[in-house]
Amino acid sequence: MIFFRLSFSRRDSILLMLGALLTHLLTIAHSHSLFDANINIDTHFQHVHDVQLPPSVWKEDVPPEVQIVPQAEIATLTPEPSISLQTVHGDLPHTSIVHHAPGWTLFRNLYMSNGTLFLLSSNRSFPEFRLMTSPGIPAENTPEYATLSEPTLQHMNYITPSEAQQRWGETQSRVWTVEGNTLLVNEHSQFLGHFYHLVAELFFGVQAFWHGAFSVPSAVDTYSAKFTHPSPPALDRVIFAHSDGNGWRDHPGFNAYFMRAAFPSLAIEDKQDWEDRIAATSGLSVDRAWHFPLVLLTDRSASHRGAVCGSQTQRIASEAWEYMHEQSRLMGTKVGGWWEPIRASVLEFSGLDVVRPDGDDLPMPDKVVITYISRQNTERRRLTDEAHNSLVTALQELVERKKEEGWELNVMHAEQMSKDAQVPVAARTTILLGVHGNGLTHLLLMPPTKVSTVIEIFYPGGFAHDYQWTTRALGMSHVAVWNDTYYTHTNKPGVHYPDGFQGNHMPVHGPTVAQIIEDRIAQRL
Repeated sequence: MIFFRLSFSRRDSILLMLGALLTHLLTIAHSHSLFDANINIDTHFQHVHDVQLPPSVWKEDVPPEVQIVPQAEIATLTPEPSISLQTVHGDLPHTSIVHHAPGWTLFRNLYMSNGTLFLLSSNRSFPEFRLMTSPGIPAENTPEYATLSEPTLQHMNYITPSEAQQRWGETQSRVWTVEGNTLLVNEHSQFLGHFYHLVAELFFGVQAFWHGAFSVPSAVDTYSAKFTHPSPPALDRVIFAHSDGNGWRDHPGFNAYFMRAAFPSLAIEDKQDWEDRIAATSGLSVDRAWHFPLVLLTDRSASHRGAVCGSQTQRIASEAWEYMHEQSRLMGTKVGGWWEPIRASVLEFSGLDVVRPDGDDLPMPDKVVITYISRQNTERRRLTDEAHNSLVTALQELVERKKEEGWELNVMHAEQMSKDAQVPVAARTTILLGVHGNGLTHLLLMPPTKVSTVIEIFYPGGFAHDYQWTTRALGMSHVAVWNDTYYTHTNKPGVHYPDGFQGNHMPVHGPTVAQIIEDRIAQRL
């Protein structure tokens, strides 16, 4: 289990309250209307990363001269050294939206000046600002938070072409382009310093949205068991606008390990860098702006204002995943094919060879590997000693009965293992089980098979969607266990955090868990 320096025992209750409250306010808030269908790109403005995107649902009236080329022509786009000027002079490219879901917005030509994100457009037919951005403050379970978390015109605003020209375009060197593809994370560090929240929420959603934006819709490929699909262009930088370098790092270092393994060329800017950019545009003698040709803006509060995250899952990635899935833009959902490039990159970074099965259906595992992530050495959410011993004994007896079939059991105390040692175990695991906690994030590295399963132990009566939703989004099965009772996705419990949910006296009936595993491998469950 990954052991964290920061813990938020009220985290889940805050998220649940936040989602419900923001979803309610969504129905009564002031509307900025719908979506922008205007793309007015100055064809004289040349940029090495003017990425050609697949057609967007928001651009029905795009003039023929700027129609987007099919995905196949840009699937393997690789950045080249730029020799173009980085300043924009003359007609400024207009802002447009390529794709949008609550908390996830892919912009062309977004501007920032003095800390305000500007949409340069002659019309205001964009999504509501509150569904795209927020002040980026910590979440609190208070009535005041609902008001404080709403964006103002200091956070996002419109600017007309004439206003932009007057403000920035009358002299040279007033608008500077941040070349390449940018991920702008408008989120406080409150949740970023957790393995689950950074990797299985934020970057899980980023991969779903970024992959989907560059995919050609295909119902066949969406539900296929293929692992390999055309890759989108690489992200060049991530900007953590409200987090310093320590804020997005977790205590055991898995967040940093993941970032370097999954995105080895990604430049990382933090709050101080963002403040530098703000200061550079707000001098007394000159008014400047930064121009982002292609930027994915993510916002936790805005995601919780969406119906999927706010009312159903409490997971910000679900807004990105569901949006792209509904458009048949997520490839290989049966095996998590859209996530495979990330999984493979982390595995290869740890020194593993990545072998992907061929065929149109999920394979059975070559060997059944059961991995129990123990929390017995952590500060909270532990089994009773009796329950832990009962579980380990039952698992050992199960593997002993199946020794001729080569079954294997790993009891992981992750806090005692290096990251390079943990990754190979997760990459071989068929059945991952443990008490609700960040260590189950290793499910992201499991090999998809017909019987790949996550078994999550809760205090009886308790349930959260964290790992249930994530497991299902990768095409695997999830089983929630309350002592000697279990639930699958067809009868999953409602979200609830009873007394004892975060405690150290959790029961579990070991033989019940062993029987679940045996039934799952036999495909009786």
